[in-house]
Amino acid sequence: MRTLLITGPGGSGRTTVAAATALAAARAGARVLLLGTDRTDTLGAVLGTPVGTAPGEVVPGLTARRVDAGEDFRADLAALQDRAASALDLLGASRLDPEEFGPLPGAEELSVLRALRDAALSPAHDLLVVDLPPAERALALFALPEDLRRAMRRLLPPERQAARALRPVLGRLAGVPMPAEWLYGTAARWDTELAAVEAVLADRNTTVRLVAEPGPAGAAAVRTAGLGLALRALRPDVLVAGRVLPESVEDSWLAGPVAQQRKTLDEWRQTYDVRPVAHLGRDPRGPDDLTALAVPGVPAAPAASVSAASAASTASGGKAGPVSAEWPVTDRLAEDGVLVWHIPLPGARREELDLIRHGDEIAVTAGPFRRTVPLPSALRRCTVDGAALREDELRIRFRPDPRLWPRTP
Repeated sequence: MRTLLITGPGGSGRTTVAAATALAAARAGARVLLLGTDRTDTLGAVLGTPVGTAPGEVVPGLTARRVDAGEDFRADLAALQDRAASALDLLGASRLDPEEFGPLPGAEELSVLRALRDAALSPAHDLLVVDLPPAERALALFALPEDLRRAMRRLLPPERQAARALRPVLGRLAGVPMPAEWLYGTAARWDTELAAVEAVLADRNTTVRLVAEPGPAGAAAVRTAGLGLALRALRPDVLVAGRVLPESVEDSWLAGPVAQQRKTLDEWRQTYDVRPVAHLGRDPRGPDDLTALAVPGVPAAPAASVSAASAASTASGGKAGPVSAEWPVTDRLAEDGVLVWHIPLPGARREELDLIRHGDEIAVTAGPFRRTVPLPSALRRCTVDGAALREDELRIRFRPDPRLWPRTP
């Protein structure tokens, strides 16, 4: 199954492009699920048909639905209280009525990730098109599974769960109660679910597509979004330039905006595969307008992909991180005595970069984004020897540590 994640700056027309892309694929014969993530029915306004939280057919071959964060939160709260019932009874605490509460901060993001995972793993469709939130929030969504898994492994290391028989003794020695088994079980379940989301994002069948309106504001937003995607080892397949004005305009007041758009498009083409979408002269509404946009199609699926089922091995103890094909390590030991780690960061600026090593991990800061990733095995036996930004690529030099590096005869 193909998954197409569509995002872009706020007000860029990403919802319109997502709906038009899904509609075009359905009319080409694919079974398509269009997933909306906005709290309000923005998809329904564009499609001309209300889109609810339950799946509904828009046209033959196209099904659409919206994420229901409130329902997901109430179900999770009820399940959590059921698992912690003995602890709540011991403390004399009364159970909360899920109907009394709305989603807490962060619940909406978790609902979107869960819906993305479930839809991507469903065999009922050939293509999943996701209308993600604006780029800033979408990038935070991409980071959430990895960050949460890392935090849970620090707070509740899986290896400590094995010493179940020693917990009462350890609790008396430490003077504080040890975490209950249900807490470790909950953490393990969340870790597995988050690993499945990470696998969907890393799957070669998953594509990210940016949508932006050419102009100064759009150019700045695309630079920031592209930097955030690169830091997560992601790259958009195309950049959809929306609301592009016709070159042959007679109105003098449009000459300035047309020239501005042309300049931005030329700059984007140096980095991205740009696909202009013409301005219809009105806000697109309904299938006919969406068809008239002539949005780019969805590429064919690669021959091989990373299966989301392989997330189980990662969840059981592996560490997530960029694959070597994305962030390669080159061997310059013979020439300079170093190994070089190449991290593509298009649009990065030297003054916005920062690196901090923590044991076998390294924290990379690029602009407003930060990511902590595990070092490749060879680099763990090295010390950082410096870094430089060259040709939109961060190159970190590592020198072998004589105390750890194997000696050659």
